[in-house]
Parts: sequence; C-alpha cells; structure tokens
Amino acid sequence: MSAQTATIAGIGFWGDGLPDWASARAFAGSGVLPADAPAKPAPQLLAPNERRRAPPSVLVALEVALAACHDAGRDAASLPSVFASTHGDLGITDYMCATLAQAPTDISPTKFHNSVHNAAAGYWTIGAGCMRTTTAISAHRASFAQGLLEAMTQLAGDADAVLLVGYDTTASGLLASVTRSDGLLGAALVLAREGDGPRLTASLDDGEATAADGPLSRYLPGNAMAPMLPLFDALASGAGAVALAAGGGRRLVLDIARG
Repeated sequence: MSAQTATIAGIGFWGDGLPDWASARAFAGSGVLPADAPAKPAPQLLAPNERRRAPPSVLVALEVALAACHDAGRDAASLPSVFASTHGDLGITDYMCATLAQAPTDISPTKFHNSVHNAAAGYWTIGAGCMRTTTAISAHRASFAQGLLEAMTQLAGDADAVLLVGYDTTASGLLASVTRSDGLLGAALVLAREGDGPRLTASLDDGEATAADGPLSRYLPGNAMAPMLPLFDALASGAGAVALAAGGGRRLVLDIARG
C-alpha cells in the first residue's frame, strides 16, 4: 500500500486504574497510578439508566470516544467512526452461548440486543446524534491496526476527520478457556488531515510488531486489545516510530512526527 498520513487531533484512554489519557501518560512517565480511579467507565453520553444497562464494552468504548472528541475540540455528531474490537463483549457472548445450550427461551432481550459486534457503534451514533458512516472491525490481534488502516483510508477519501475506537473486555466462563482477555481496555483517536498534533505516516510491510515492553504494555498485557498499546507508549514517551501487528505476518509501521 502507499503511505497514508494523518494528524492525531485528540486522544481518549481508559484502562483498569488509568481512567483517562492524562493519567496513562503520567503513569508511563512515573509508574504511579492515580488515587481513587473509578472501577468502571461512566460515559456521560448515556443517561444514567442507560449506563446501568449498558455492557462494559459499550461503557469503555463510549468513554474513550467522547474523551477523544473533547480533546480534539470536535463535535461528536460530525465524525465518521471506526470501532475495532477483537471479541466485542465476551461476557455477553459467554452468557448467550450458555443460555442457548441450557435454556434457550430464557435469553434476555437486552443482552441479545447488546451481543452484536457493532453494539458500541450503535450506542455511539444514537447517543451522539451522529448520522455519519460507522464501521465495526474485528481482525483478532490485528484489530486495532486494521481499524487504523480503515480510518486513514477514509481520511484519504472524503472525510476531513475520523474517530477510531479500540476496545475489549474480560473473557469469562467457558470462553475464558479458549481465548484470553483480562480487564477492560479502550482507547480512541480523532484523526484529521491537518493540525498541530503528532503526525502519523503509516505503511505496511512484512515483519514483527514492536516489542510490547513499554510501561502501558507491561501494565495492561492481558487484554485482547493490548496489541495497540505500543502506539500509546510511543505517544506517551515521544518515540518516533512503532510497528503494530497487522495480521498474516505483516505489520503496520507508523512514523510519528511532532511539530
């Protein structure tokens, strides 16, 4: 592929013990976790009763998406979006499989509604009042890299800015015996054609991803979306390049220029 470029206009982040990008960036430098971090996200885009019903995947995705839009100074309703998740919501998937096997007529309509892979994207477009295109992507460990490629491709087309959201949840029940994912993790980028933020130049080649040995990667290694963390370690540290797993023995090489 030819090189794609984008400016990072806004960043959102949420991991267990790190409820925003400011705390994640500070932790990457100091190794100190913030005091009294909330146990779970509480995205203000949803009304309180909707927050109580929404699954963890939706909560974390909307939390980081809104934070990235605020950081970029962008109206959430104006942005096309790409939502990347390895598994969607593993807790709900495990519930669905177990209930269908044991008592299929007991399926919860709400959990069924939330079981689809694009549930977070749907909540986002409704909550933000967004009528722009939204895309849901899954590509196993390459999910974030493929989501970033999709977002940058849209940016090279007719979009002047695109929201990218990556997130995954904890594996539970029998599913935890066949796929690993620990904790709750989400991050979002608002990518723009122009601007003053870090400038990404992306290209695909053969090879291995950057070793996941940065502070954030070491702290949150078990979540299925952890392959995105070398990028956020690079953004926190000021590193100039990183390579993310893109699947099939390929990697997405990102050069990061700062003004």
